Amino acid sequence: MNDNFTNEFFGIGIQNGKTPENLGVLWRSAQNLGASFIFTIGNRYAKQASDTHNAVKSMPYFHYENFEDFFKNLPKGARLVGVELDEKAEHLETFHHPRRCVYLLGAEDNGLTKAAIEKCHALVKFKSEMSLNVAVAGSIVLYDRGINKPRS
Repeated sequence: MNDNFTNEFFGIGIQNGKTPENLGVLWRSAQNLGASFIFTIGNRYAKQASDTHNAVKSMPYFHYENFEDFFKNLPKGARLVGVELDEKAEHLETFHHPRRCVYLLGAEDNGLTKAAIEKCHALVKFKSEMSLNVAVAGSIVLYDRGINKPRS
C-alpha cells in the first residue's frame, strides 16, 4: 500500500458560500493541486460553470447541512484548519501544514462562524488587510501546502 496515501490527505471546502462561481474555481484548484476531497457546509451547489474540469465528478464531494454535521464527520485523525482573518491566526508563511487536514473557508462577507473558529485546531491568515475572494484564498493555501510539504 502507498504510504503517502495512508499517511497524508487533505480536503478543502466552504462554509455558507455565497456564489457557485467561487466554489467552482476552488474545486478546479483543489483538483489541480492534489486535494483528496471537496465539500460544502450550508449552501449547496451541485454544478458550477466555472468548474471546467468537472472536479465534482473526479473527486469525492461531500455536503453537510450545518457545521455540527460536518464536524462530527471530520475524518479520523484530521486537523481542522480554518482560513480566517483573526488575531489568533498564524501567518500562512510560517504555518506547518498537518499531514492529515481539512481546510475550511468562509464566505467573503461573513467569514467562518464563531462555532467553526472555536473548533478549528489551527487558524491561518494571509498578510492582507482585507479579505480575499474565497476561491483565491483557498487556492493560495493549497499552493502553499504543495511547496511547503506537511510535517508529522
